[in-house]
Amino acid sequence: MSMQRPAEQEVLLTPAEVAKMFRVDPKTVTRWAKAGKLTAIRTLGGHRRYRRSEVQSLLSVGAKEAKDV
Repeated sequence: MSMQRPAEQEVLLTPAEVAKMFRVDPKTVTRWAKAGKLTAIRTLGGHRRYRRSEVQSLLSVGAKEAKDV
């Protein structure tokens, strides 16, 4: 039995999944992480993963900015 409640478990996305959401290349997502625009979490194998909640909030900010232009 897991000690963590589902609400506390953060869903992590791969760079490819994030790239698809933003319609950009996965390398762009990596550049955003290096620039500090997105927080990258490293897996034990050294791969980057991104918090879905952070990605979704960034997406909504981008959508709002696009409407303001």
